[in-house]
Amino acid sequence: MPPRPASAEKPSGATKTVATKSGGTKTVAAKQRAERKLFSDAEILDGFFKTAFGAEFHLAGRVDRIRRYDGPVRVAITGVARRDRTTQLGRVIADIATHVANLDIALAEPGAEAQVTVTLVRDRNLYPAIAKSYGVERAREIRSSLDPQCLSGFRKNERYEIQHSDVLLTVDNGDFVFLDCAYEELLQSLGPINDTDSVPWTMFNDDVQMGFFDVYDQYILNILYHPLIKPGMTVAEVKAVLPQVLPEVRAFVAKLNGLRQE
Repeated sequence: MPPRPASAEKPSGATKTVATKSGGTKTVAAKQRAERKLFSDAEILDGFFKTAFGAEFHLAGRVDRIRRYDGPVRVAITGVARRDRTTQLGRVIADIATHVANLDIALAEPGAEAQVTVTLVRDRNLYPAIAKSYGVERAREIRSSLDPQCLSGFRKNERYEIQHSDVLLTVDNGDFVFLDCAYEELLQSLGPINDTDSVPWTMFNDDVQMGFFDVYDQYILNILYHPLIKPGMTVAEVKAVLPQVLPEVRAFVAKLNGLRQE
């Protein structure tokens, strides 16, 4: 990945507990069975505002505006050639596409332009990859501030439309850690870049490990990509359209997950 201008980059990283490869699927299934699925409007909006505004590691530029893609998103996978990880990533991307109503996201065709680049690296090569992308000094800051096991960041234009995202994932820490990182960093690369430790139901909390696209975060992404939520909107502007947005998002997420509506 070529270095990105510091004025346009918003990196976010996650530190994950290492899980064994053999236990990955079982761990995800157990977490899905225990997942909380019913939330009040206040709980949903608390997480949305805390993750869609702000930035976990703020390099430059204003972060008090909505940042998101405003068009189709295609994802390219590069780096370490691991067929199992590439297959898992394809499933993660398809799952995100299914669960976010107004987001057109898919794997990029070979040689086609991609808005998101996912680079697979071995764990021992993560920090050299961060330094290559962000520069040595920024890499030191990221390491001391975040100490991540995976990382995502994006650059935006003056209209707060995300132009390109870069995601770094390690391939050799087991299935659960890989899936947990893949979901979190891919979703954060779409806009909700700010991690928070005050919302216990979101994967954007570094103390929370999921390994799947949970219901709570489906709410966050569906609000962000609702047609009435535009790049560059302020908190006040978002609040003005929420009476129309939230019922539509609730209906979509409820139908897709077989939930009763409150």
